[in-house]
Amino acid sequence: MSQKPPKTYSRFVERFPSLGEAWDLMHTAGSEAGPIDERGRLLVKLAVAIGARREGAVHSAVRKARAQGIPLEELEQVVALSASTIGLPSAVAVWTWVKEESGKKAAKKR
Repeated sequence: MSQKPPKTYSRFVERFPSLGEAWDLMHTAGSEAGPIDERGRLLVKLAVAIGARREGAVHSAVRKARAQGIPLEELEQVVALSASTIGLPSAVAVWTWVKEESGKKAAKKR
């Protein structure tokens, strides 16, 4: 994935490089821990971000998934699947985050 990380993230890891390196190692170790392909990992990470109600992580997961060509409808289905676990009001809130991030991509194309 050749996306540039958000500026705030870049500034943070410039200030704390060992934390950035540790983060990269955790990502690599998780990716290599089993047979799930990149597409599956992206959907799982979105689901985990949703379950943890981490708005920034949801936005990040949506950006990365869309960059890999995962259709918005699949991301929305992950949100729909979460409703029975996190509750409908929470799922609706998360859905707005997904739509917001997807809207940014659409707006950039115009």
